[in-house]
Amino acid sequence: MKRKSGEYGREVAVFSGGMGKREKHKQKHERGHRGRASFNYLQDEHHIDDTPPFSSSSSPPKFSDEEEEEEDDDEDTTPNHEHPSNDMPSKFLFYQQSVQSPKGDISYMQKFFLMYVGGRMPLHLQEDFCGTAFLSMEWLCSDTRRTAIGLDLDLEALNWCMENNIPKVGADGFSRISLFHGNVLQPHQSKLVKSDPQELVSNISLSENRENLQTDVLESDVQTGSIAQHDNFTKRNLTLPGRDIVCAFNYSCCCLHKRADLVLYFKHARDALSTKGGIFVMDLYGGTSSEHKLRLQRRFPNFTYVWEQAEFDIIQRKTRISLHFHMKKEQRKLRHAFSYSWRLWTLPEIRDCLEEAGFRSVHFWVREMPDTTEIIRTEGFGVGKDVKYEEATSFQQQDSWNAYIVGVA
Repeated sequence: MKRKSGEYGREVAVFSGGMGKREKHKQKHERGHRGRASFNYLQDEHHIDDTPPFSSSSSPPKFSDEEEEEEDDDEDTTPNHEHPSNDMPSKFLFYQQSVQSPKGDISYMQKFFLMYVGGRMPLHLQEDFCGTAFLSMEWLCSDTRRTAIGLDLDLEALNWCMENNIPKVGADGFSRISLFHGNVLQPHQSKLVKSDPQELVSNISLSENRENLQTDVLESDVQTGSIAQHDNFTKRNLTLPGRDIVCAFNYSCCCLHKRADLVLYFKHARDALSTKGGIFVMDLYGGTSSEHKLRLQRRFPNFTYVWEQAEFDIIQRKTRISLHFHMKKEQRKLRHAFSYSWRLWTLPEIRDCLEEAGFRSVHFWVREMPDTTEIIRTEGFGVGKDVKYEEATSFQQQDSWNAYIVGVA
């Protein structure tokens, strides 16, 4: 399905919007409010970089690996640890280590920008459905001039980013990124997240409220957390640089179930781009394997990651994706660490919606993924390593494929 994204991509959770199994998170996804991104069950090896992402401290937790974990296909007999002990690694950390590979995504985004826009280097990124903003962190580390904006519905994931990811960027990390808690369908109403309410000023310039956006979209649920939100600092009231690139990875757009919502989101993405030109980049997966029940697992040194795909509704084109993490030494399992209700869009549908939203051209970059019947179990990211994405105007159906979709404004 998806390449190793660098989060999971989809509208799943701000990298994980609605990353948990809790019912309120399920309701969010089913309404199209995702939090963070979902994850790619078939990651693209080209995206894998074995060097630690912006900090060696983000390497996998040290569990001993004495025994190989047994597969448990009986969900009814598997305990669900929704409240792990304090010494258990965060589900967000597991997600980043097994689902995301931001350096590869950034490499392709830079390539797309220079091909379709050109004239300058991209410096300003907006990551929608950002979850823990793992991609944004790598973006900041790739060039000290770069800035990032992250938007997600999952306040828990944003809090985790503020406490665990941004401090690893460096002394200027907090000054170059702005995280917003809110709905991608109502971005101007999203609220700025700050780790210290006393610092809500320094780098912010207020502007007049030029927009009076009214939509029929459901309001996002208000969540509380350890990180402060300030009602006066919404995206509508802040002057932010026009973005060179807006992205939505980890199949996050599959969290939007209605065509009208998809077009509305694409319009917001287009409006956020610089008047000098910019691109919107998203990912999508498909193939015959995407339309039936499926379970895949990938073993890492200290844990096993499991992608579980429910039965596929061919009329509504919907399925439910669940991500599980099995820890080896502890013999513990985080079942349904993230669970998403997805509407699987087709490439022509996405193209039509992007064009309706005002993008002047749409480009597909596709690659065939390994056959799922041959990789029910894999070790780490050792699959499809040498296959690259190529721009295509036609592509024959396969068992599994993954695509970047680029909208040029």
